[in-house]
Amino acid sequence: MDCRRCQKVKQEKLNWLADSPFYTKRFAFYVGRRCRDASIRDVAQELHLDWKTVKALEKQYMQEQLRRAGAPGPKVIGIDEISLRKGHTYRIVVSDLLRMRPIWFGGKDRSEESLDLFFQWLGPKKSQRIRLAVMDMWKAFRNSTTKNAPEAAILFDKFHILRHLGEALDKVRKREYARLSGKKREFIKGQKYNLLSHRENLSLDGRASLKKLFRVNKRLYTAYLLRESFGQLWTYEKEGWARKFFDNWCASLKWQRLKPFEEFVRMIERHWDGIATFCQRENKVSLGFVEGLNNKIRVIQRRAYGLRDEEYIRLKVLTCMLKKI
Repeated sequence: MDCRRCQKVKQEKLNWLADSPFYTKRFAFYVGRRCRDASIRDVAQELHLDWKTVKALEKQYMQEQLRRAGAPGPKVIGIDEISLRKGHTYRIVVSDLLRMRPIWFGGKDRSEESLDLFFQWLGPKKSQRIRLAVMDMWKAFRNSTTKNAPEAAILFDKFHILRHLGEALDKVRKREYARLSGKKREFIKGQKYNLLSHRENLSLDGRASLKKLFRVNKRLYTAYLLRESFGQLWTYEKEGWARKFFDNWCASLKWQRLKPFEEFVRMIERHWDGIATFCQRENKVSLGFVEGLNNKIRVIQRRAYGLRDEEYIRLKVLTCMLKKI
């Protein structure tokens, strides 16, 4: 027997090659950087590549981003859910609010058991070090956090609370539209965007339109002013001052017949402890990051529309706030 046939063939590993032997890592990273600002299809057309190749190279790029970012050890976390597709298919996103980056994407829904998976992934030692958890008022998130990170204070996210208040204002708009008729009803039609937007974000036409509406409908005017003023609650540094503001705000509702706002007040009363947590100096965190992350995730979902690769979506979310490499 020829001994030469028995010799094993050794293949040298070249660290400058990508996982695909047809492309260098440098090229793979270029593709990854382009995909941060454009869709897979657009990058594939630009570089004359198959879209599957572009997606594979981008995934390699994102995996390297996560490797370089290192293992997380968060002290302050933000917990939110995103909807992958219609039919209430949810996944949970957990972020490190001090380092301002998502660190976990997973679960099967937005249940307590799904969030438990995050704490299992993080480990009991690191979970014990979490001092603050920012979330919406979803009971399952609160229960899981209290159980797995007992040292963490619970803070309910300002933007989720204001979203509930916006929904209350929209219910008032719908009820007024149903109650009225004729010309007074016409003033309300098509005003949803103007009512739910902050005044400083409106065009001159939008402001003029609202002014006409408020001239003929005092109830909507009162509801609008109450919604606009509620954000002042988060400016106080002592719980007593915040509570006094809230009590005065509630007193303004008397005799106004704004039932959706009265329901909102009852919800705030039930969750007051998690709202007042923000008054403590050590719990002052940048809540704007959470809203910014949500906007980025919406962009990711639009660009990845139609893709069924959940691992790809996970990598996109976890790397969207990381620096380019």
